[in-house]
Amino acid sequence: MKQIIGVKPSAPVPEVKTVCIDENSVDQRVDNFLIRHFKGVPKTHIYRMIRSGEVRVNKGRVAADTRLREGDVVRLPPVRISERVAEKANAMASGASGSVPARDFVVLFEDEHMLVVNKPAGVAVHGGSGVSFGVIEQLRMARPQAKFLELVHRLDRETSGILLIAKKRSALKNLQDQFRERQTGKTYLAMVRGQWPAKLKVLDKPLYKYELDGKDAQAGERRVKVVSRDDPNGMPSVTLVRVREHLQQGSLLEVTIKTGRTHQIRVHLASEGFPILGDDKYGDFEINKALARANASPGLKRMFLHAWRLQFNHPATGERQELLADLPPELAQFSLSNAPERSTL
Repeated sequence: MKQIIGVKPSAPVPEVKTVCIDENSVDQRVDNFLIRHFKGVPKTHIYRMIRSGEVRVNKGRVAADTRLREGDVVRLPPVRISERVAEKANAMASGASGSVPARDFVVLFEDEHMLVVNKPAGVAVHGGSGVSFGVIEQLRMARPQAKFLELVHRLDRETSGILLIAKKRSALKNLQDQFRERQTGKTYLAMVRGQWPAKLKVLDKPLYKYELDGKDAQAGERRVKVVSRDDPNGMPSVTLVRVREHLQQGSLLEVTIKTGRTHQIRVHLASEGFPILGDDKYGDFEINKALARANASPGLKRMFLHAWRLQFNHPATGERQELLADLPPELAQFSLSNAPERSTL
């Protein structure tokens, strides 16, 4: 018998499947449900399957924005995933892409409804905009048994601190409603250049988000700026500031946001002439460069912005919760090194 060498066995032929919707997928759009289910399949292909009627709910055709209900039966057409996509998914699952391991995320609180982690600086909360994947994708990889893990809110990539993740769709909706209705309390620790005036406690200038244009490497990046109160594009924004300590390099502030605009704290503080130390978008670049030098004492190689305290109502019991995340070592050490007797920049 001749032996054929170098021929891979054929992959199993994909089959039609049906899935019954449970509480963790209730009220989810059909397109988002399929994107989560068919990891690695191009979105164009998913929308084509919906339009062609290959995807059915309770045996009927649906639109991409159809909301799923508990008990719905979804027909999933056969989908073949290319070897390249499969290999990429396997590499991600094994951590071969060099991301921060999930075990590095300090868990501040966890129960059956939610998970709260202390996010390190330099790690995106989710994939996109040039980032293959972030905290939420890494947590899903590390917890394959988890049926549901979704971000409740966001933190900038260079911001460290408290990040809230829902483990049930009911908890996600409840917590997001609290954020939307301003029932939560989010307080950050930030160190700014200069001596912040104690009387300056409320910042409420409207903010406008835009994209950088041009042909340089930053083209397309989002930025935010303060606009006049009569600007129709300005978004109402409120930031409360309390001086925790005046230090030799600047001021350590407790900053509470009442609205959740993109880059809100960074822009509001910088607009008053007190940029956050280490901020590479709205900061003082000369000071940042001096602080980041290898021989700088004290030195700072990241933005000094940390999500320190989060207050909210438990999504199941309604009990008021308060969680705290201490400053990470590099920021705590920088603060300690800022005793008044030390020399200034």
